[in-house]
Amino acid sequence: MGKPEPIQHDPFPEIHRDNDAGAAFVLESKGEWWHAGFHLTTAIVGPTVLTLPYVFRGIGWALGFICLTVMGLVTFYSYYLMSLVLDHCEKSGRRHIRFRELAADVLGSGWMFYFVILIQTAVNTGISIGATLLAGQCLQIMYSELSPHGPLKLYHFIAMVTVVMIFLSQFPSFHSLRHINLASLFLSLGYTSLVVGACIHAGTSKNAPPRDYSLEASHVSRLFSAFTSISIIAAIFGNGILPEIQATLAPPATGKMLKGLMLCYAVILVTFYSASVSGYWAFGNKANSNILKSLMPDEGPSLAPTWVLGLAIIFILLQLFAIGLVYSQVAYEIMEKKSADANKAVFAPRNLIPRIILRTLYMTLCGFFAAMLPFFGDINGVVGAIGFIPLDFILPMLLYNMTFKPRKSSIIFWINTCIMVVFSCVGLLGSFSSIRKLVLDANKFKLFSSEVVD
Repeated sequence: MGKPEPIQHDPFPEIHRDNDAGAAFVLESKGEWWHAGFHLTTAIVGPTVLTLPYVFRGIGWALGFICLTVMGLVTFYSYYLMSLVLDHCEKSGRRHIRFRELAADVLGSGWMFYFVILIQTAVNTGISIGATLLAGQCLQIMYSELSPHGPLKLYHFIAMVTVVMIFLSQFPSFHSLRHINLASLFLSLGYTSLVVGACIHAGTSKNAPPRDYSLEASHVSRLFSAFTSISIIAAIFGNGILPEIQATLAPPATGKMLKGLMLCYAVILVTFYSASVSGYWAFGNKANSNILKSLMPDEGPSLAPTWVLGLAIIFILLQLFAIGLVYSQVAYEIMEKKSADANKAVFAPRNLIPRIILRTLYMTLCGFFAAMLPFFGDINGVVGAIGFIPLDFILPMLLYNMTFKPRKSSIIFWINTCIMVVFSCVGLLGSFSSIRKLVLDANKFKLFSSEVVD
């Protein structure tokens, strides 16, 4: 490891925090390392874990395990490097609390500031819309079981979810979500355990589907499925908000993020592998993109006890509220920086009224797009491939190399360079595969439909 270069203090206006209400209120620094672990776990371990059997369906047992393990190691390494860069900046007297200001300051490029804002905002807003859509779908599933021919449509349930999200969005800071995100951690363990048990029950029951682990016959289809599977894993491990999470730590933050990462990845180890193995073992190449749909087929009886699946859906629904809140924080911070007055109290009318109006408007827009675009999963696949790759697999390595200047002959320099090159290719191929799926599914798209396109 080379000797760190002194950070050049470029005059980006974002960095001057006098009267910066976004920093003072939304990104207040009061947390401990375990709070960062709760935030990270909510940002990474979500209902997308139920997609992992489908990922294995596209690449098989061996490559599935290899890709899942490599992606876990690479992302842990990537997030650790970024935390080291943030720690170095803090020791140099420049504690960065936003991804965009860190990238712009270290790389010394004004356009990088706006590039990160664009990508991060697109990814975070996309996830907030996706969480609202999926939560509405959870309510619709429960409603259809209780009232199969009821009059309510998907957009009605999305409206209900949006109302709840508007109330929850009034938590003033990221740090104030720590207890919600602790509950989210237990919810992720809860529904993963229930789904794993349901898959084992399905695989051993008399109605167990015939298992076939063969890949697609066409080499072209097999190749596209592999690229799609790899890009899905990359998106599942991504979060894109690590600097904002580290910003919630009480100073000095040095070394605390590593502990938070270890807590998060302990949960990842338990949930990701158990869901992947049990789901793919039970359903093979018939695994649905959401394993719950494999357990609840449109024709024939449910392959697991109804109460187990119902409880899992309730846990997923509750966690989706936490996920929506976490990924809204960057938008709230941007709005609060412009609209609030840091010299007044957080709940003073001068700050409270704009907060209520702006956050209500933001969540209403997320709910509107979720209802209007029930095929948003396909769009999000493109956004995820384009957004998570630079934020989580390229910029952390580049920031480390620019900050610490490792020798070009050193192993760490070549590891970082290889990761950047390989995942740039993965991002391009994943984007192409996601766009291809978007085009193939285009004939199924219908605005404000009650059917979600897988």
